[in-house]
Amino acid sequence: MTDRLQDHPDLVILAMDQMSLYFQATLTRVWSPMGQTPLVVVTPQRDHVHFYGALEVRNGRAIAVTASEQTNEVTADFFRILLMLFPTCPILLLLDRAPWHRGPAINEVLAENSRLELVFFPPACPDLNPQEHVWAQTRAAISHHHSYRHFPALVTDFDTHLNETLFETNFMEKYALPILYDNFD
Repeated sequence: MTDRLQDHPDLVILAMDQMSLYFQATLTRVWSPMGQTPLVVVTPQRDHVHFYGALEVRNGRAIAVTASEQTNEVTADFFRILLMLFPTCPILLLLDRAPWHRGPAINEVLAENSRLELVFFPPACPDLNPQEHVWAQTRAAISHHHSYRHFPALVTDFDTHLNETLFETNFMEKYALPILYDNFD
């Protein structure tokens, strides 16, 4: 059994996921003065954009980009972005088992980049992925009960929040041992 951090002190550990942002406001409970019902704008448009995101679990920095679709080709492009952002560091990428996380484009990136290693979360365990919590926090801050009149402004603010906020996570304290040792699967 070898310790990945001991072997690679510059190891970057990222938790990755995707989500879709719709122009339609997401609703949650909210307090308001009695007799003053909050106004939520409803739009018949189904405008949406996908976000690919990865959270550095050791420091809480998020990396996010928009995408028009979720395919293994787009996922491979996101892997390449991560490799460019960390040009000399080995990367341990934690992700779920979505179908677009496998395929020829993914295999090509992995074959070309030995410093990128994928570790898949167990099936049906989204709460293990700290990137899911990043999405939830950003939705609460930006898109719940929003009053944006134009979708591009909502997308810009959502993207800005993701890329400029440090997100707290206790992922390393809770799960570091099984992830950092080679026999984890």
